[in-house]
Amino acid sequence: MTDALKLAVVGHTNVGKTSLLRTLTRDVTFGEVSHRPSTTRHVEGARLSADGQALLELYDTPGLEDAIALLDYLERLDRPGERLDGPARIKRFLDSNEARQRFEQEAKVLRQLLASDAGLYLIDAREPVLAKYRDELAVLAACGKPIVPVLNFASAGQAQDEAWRDALARLGLHALVRFDTVAPPLDGEKRLYESLGLLLEKSRDALQRLIDDHTVQALARLDSGRQLIAELLLDCAACRHLVIAKPEAEREAIAALHQSVRKREQRCVESLLQLYAFRPDDAETGKLPLFDGRWGDDLFNPETLKQLGIQIGSGVAAGAAAGAGIDLLVGGISLGAAAAIGALTGGGAQTARKYGKRLLGKLKGQHELSIDDNILRLLAVRQLQLLQALQQRGHAAVNKLKLEDQEAGNWQEGELPDALRKARAYPEWSSLNPDSSANSPERQAQISQLANQLANRSK
Repeated sequence: MTDALKLAVVGHTNVGKTSLLRTLTRDVTFGEVSHRPSTTRHVEGARLSADGQALLELYDTPGLEDAIALLDYLERLDRPGERLDGPARIKRFLDSNEARQRFEQEAKVLRQLLASDAGLYLIDAREPVLAKYRDELAVLAACGKPIVPVLNFASAGQAQDEAWRDALARLGLHALVRFDTVAPPLDGEKRLYESLGLLLEKSRDALQRLIDDHTVQALARLDSGRQLIAELLLDCAACRHLVIAKPEAEREAIAALHQSVRKREQRCVESLLQLYAFRPDDAETGKLPLFDGRWGDDLFNPETLKQLGIQIGSGVAAGAAAGAGIDLLVGGISLGAAAAIGALTGGGAQTARKYGKRLLGKLKGQHELSIDDNILRLLAVRQLQLLQALQQRGHAAVNKLKLEDQEAGNWQEGELPDALRKARAYPEWSSLNPDSSANSPERQAQISQLANQLANRSK
């Protein structure tokens, strides 16, 4: 078993060193991220593993505050007749009183870089290439360790990528990586580790293991996220609330349904945030603009008719129950009570148990309240948008992730996916309904099917 690769994360103050470690470790609590200068005052470490083996150790270091003065001091350390190389000069500096006083912060950085295999030099790409940054690189290069420059905030409008590329090339640093710690590219970590592998051949296999593990974990998170969204959509599609056909009762029932859907969506949001290792208050969602419920006789959609035929069997009884369904479907609650009860009786006890309560409820003047198709589309849009945003959000981000309401047609026009249309006929599949069967194998199969459809739709 080889030792873990040690990387010192170095650079000027407030360029995003701690932010980089938060994003690479997927830990929003690592260190302190602030706009105040010199937030990090000591060296803090983190470890990345794969299959239980530590492969990479990252060390956050204080910001270099006065590299210009330090470089001048280093150049005066040679005694008459001496020609010290860079590492020897750095070690002499670390033994001096200046390292414990005037240049205490810089000494912490250099000490850690000497103890590491390489350094990641963080650059705020929005900053111009100033003399102090050239002096910083000269001081760091004196440690004799490979340095990989990392351009942070490179996606910002005022980024000066080309100026930095030219300046770094003049210093012999060509293995440059663009990595926005707040909104990293999907392949950002891969490119970072590949660049390190070019400089550190002995660690190339370990870095490739990290790349492979990161890819597997990212795909697993994405799949789990789609499963969570699919479960939300199926819960809402199968949701049914019985309500007495009176205006006041209808209004109360609609309000209750709206609230239950909002709470269910919030649970999905919180689950997605937890899945991607963010805090519950890292995302903001506006109120879901629910419509006025959905009145209908979805009990008698084609899937339900099919189900009735299978459960009742064949012959007159099956025809009677199917006929009742068709009659209600086209004419509303128009079938006489005697005919309806007769159809149920002829269909047998199994059908009566499953559908008797709902049919008799309709005959007593009750309605079923369900979720409008457009609401399901809107839920899908919002959650898929959140999932995509979480994939591209760095763990150093401090602003709340905001989701804007979108038109449902942006997700799908026309009919809903088969799994949702089928769920209309299975109220027991919804956790929002009493006596739900959340662990039903058929329910789980429909969730998996819907998750796959969500994946195909997003390609």
